[in-house]
Amino acid sequence: MNKSYPVVHHVFFWLKNPSSKEDRDQLITGVKTLEKIPTVREIHVGIVASTEKRDVVDNSWDVSELMFFSDMEGQETYQTHPIHLEFIKNHSHLWEKVIVYDVIQA
Repeated sequence: MNKSYPVVHHVFFWLKNPSSKEDRDQLITGVKTLEKIPTVREIHVGIVASTEKRDVVDNSWDVSELMFFSDMEGQETYQTHPIHLEFIKNHSHLWEKVIVYDVIQA
């Protein structure tokens, strides 16, 4: 496997109702629609893993979206794509906090 997608977009969501499996599942379903955006090369949607508790591990979030792009233009296209804007419109009521980490290969 020799894929190289140098631009990474990692988003963490904190739900308004973290004990609601229904809200979590609704957000996961919404995030998965973003893979239809042509410039998204790969997507990984996840929830907190039950790994060993350590001071360096932040497990306070509820849903994660990890995306890979071929270039910065692809990431910019994603930001204004109608599917992304529709996702925000239809799902932003579910979260109370979002943190984004955008990374380019060193």
